[in-house]
Amino acid sequence: MEPKFVTTTPASADASNRTLDPNSLNPFFSHVRDQQVAIIPSFTLDCGTTLTHAPVAYKTWGALNSDKNNVILVCHAFSGSADAAEWWSPFIGPGRMLDPRRWFIVCCNALGSPYGTASPVTIDPATNRTYGASFPRVSIRDSVRLHRHVLDQLGVKSVAFAMGGSMGGMQTLEWGNQFGAQYVRHLVPMATAGRNSAWGIAWGEVQRQAIFTDPLYMDGNYDLANPPRAGLAIARMQAMLTYRSPNAYAAKFARRATAGAVVPASDLAVKGCSHSDGAGHFTTPATKVTPGVFAAQSYLRYQGDKFVQRFDANCYVVTTRQIDTQDLARPYPDNVDPNVAYATALKRITQPTLVIAVASDVLYTVSEHEELAAGLPNGELCVIDTPEGHDGFLLELGQVTRAVTAFMRRVAPEFFDDDLDVEGEVEDAVVAADDLSDEEVLAAE
Repeated sequence: MEPKFVTTTPASADASNRTLDPNSLNPFFSHVRDQQVAIIPSFTLDCGTTLTHAPVAYKTWGALNSDKNNVILVCHAFSGSADAAEWWSPFIGPGRMLDPRRWFIVCCNALGSPYGTASPVTIDPATNRTYGASFPRVSIRDSVRLHRHVLDQLGVKSVAFAMGGSMGGMQTLEWGNQFGAQYVRHLVPMATAGRNSAWGIAWGEVQRQAIFTDPLYMDGNYDLANPPRAGLAIARMQAMLTYRSPNAYAAKFARRATAGAVVPASDLAVKGCSHSDGAGHFTTPATKVTPGVFAAQSYLRYQGDKFVQRFDANCYVVTTRQIDTQDLARPYPDNVDPNVAYATALKRITQPTLVIAVASDVLYTVSEHEELAAGLPNGELCVIDTPEGHDGFLLELGQVTRAVTAFMRRVAPEFFDDDLDVEGEVEDAVVAADDLSDEEVLAAE
């Protein structure tokens, strides 16, 4: 079935509006401005569940050419949205790496996200209420297959480049795996994995458990007006440790204490002023010898407090589990070693592929990217030299722009035969995390 396209904004909670607008009860939809929503009448997930009247939020920049092949598909990471021009703003715009005067740029919101695509905060047509904890488990592959419906409706004949970082890199690889080199011509996965490691799975589990232990979680059956904020904030704080590196934290914070011990006004942060630093069991003030709040502590508390204003706990659970599904080889054939199956799966992805690793990434290591690039028939590896950790793919403007632009010009020169401003002449600037609105507000991570 072809998707139906509608432009939606949050409507009233009146039941008559809900089947028309799946996001009518979604408090997070309005966080993304000017996005479009496609309605997919029926879509069957890998788990066997069929979603009906499923929304897919998306945004586009530029125009489709006459051959309908000048398409850049940007895939967002964990907590990102369809608004790539916000969370990846240094890379999108006239004269930048992704120039809408040359390219038709598309970004679709992933399944499970609170920003418009089918998720725990969208309407279940069977009940006329939000899915909540009943939302089914989804996979990276599901998101990619769902997004293909949007590209088909937009008239896309082929995708020149699919690219993205972290969870977006997983989607990028799955685009190549699912649809082949005739449809998706080139791939640029960044700071990602062809199969999520035990390390990555473990981090996701710890974050989920932080949410589950919040008394307000109630097995996911909480009121959206009274969500498990403390558990979600702790999950975000844990995740922030994987997005940076020890050296980045040392350079940014050292052992400094915050001036005046500035603490956000959340319950979690208020408890953090006690001796137990958040556990809330003791009230003895901190001694004069030990600062009440180190800068590193304050930073994490601030990130947790801010995150709960823009994300949903059930969506967090669904999305971390979606990342856990990442394995280009699944389902494994009977009696086949998983490593052999993975190597075989990589050989099927024949597109020219620029694999970008971050030297200091503690979540998806350089060695994983080396294995990925070596296993792809036309893969090549670029390592971004930065102490910033996993989020280096967001922060290292110059290195990423030069590497990607050089690759694009080399493998697809037919798209650069024009008089537009030359891209890629970017200094080795590092975008300050505090200045990158999407990384800290509608983050790619």
